[in-house]
Amino acid sequence: MNVLLTGAAGGLGRAFANECGRRGYNLFLTDINEDGLLCIKRGLERQFNVVVTTKACDLTNAESVDEMLAIIDKHEIRFDILLNVAGLDYEGGFAERERENIVKIVMLNNAATLRITHAILKRRRPRKPFTIVFVSSLASMFPMPLKATYAASKRFLLDLATSLRQELKSKGVNVLTLCPGGMVTTQETMCSIKAQGFWGNATTNPLEGVSRNTIDRALAGKSIYVPGILNRVLSFFGKIIPRSWVAAVVYWRWKKVQDSTFSIAR
Repeated sequence: MNVLLTGAAGGLGRAFANECGRRGYNLFLTDINEDGLLCIKRGLERQFNVVVTTKACDLTNAESVDEMLAIIDKHEIRFDILLNVAGLDYEGGFAERERENIVKIVMLNNAATLRITHAILKRRRPRKPFTIVFVSSLASMFPMPLKATYAASKRFLLDLATSLRQELKSKGVNVLTLCPGGMVTTQETMCSIKAQGFWGNATTNPLEGVSRNTIDRALAGKSIYVPGILNRVLSFFGKIIPRSWVAAVVYWRWKKVQDSTFSIAR
């Protein structure tokens, strides 16, 4: 198996890289963090007998992506799996964030994901099954005041994946959407989880389990994976309760959480 993994230097990206290495998959890793990529490459090659190629790339920049694709084409690499992990968020209300940071969320979470998915679809292994994973979020299930842009960007990925799954299944392509709750990936997310108290801990998913189960389900042809029983219950209620009610409850909860998060961070 040849796997292209975006956002490989982040917490979830590292977990996916380790899981793929454990399975004996060859990896093409990309991230904007070149030092992080090289560190992961050395670790994977030392621990597993797999081929690991890395290329630092700014997925929001078309020229940077074209440079990476040129390397892929030069070596005639063809893929079996695409793991779209790269993404970001900035905590805080919409009006309080820097304008370009708000735009950057959409540029990476959406535009960059579209760019790389379209490119790698054309570089899949001929006449073989192909698997795409989109990392969305439990936040995609709800309107999310104080995380409005992030939640909307993840909803875009959920709807995109659902549509592409139907569109591409006759071509041997399976598409799975991962919708996790909280995950311990950065110091900021750790502060956010801590500030949520019980609910933060109860909805948080372990990185290793999420990566392992995601790949298992994707290869089995599943369409969506929401890790954790409580998260699946929350996603169910998010579908049947009026969205205006959900938005009001979410605002009340996240206003308290973000006030506590910023207090902890200070």
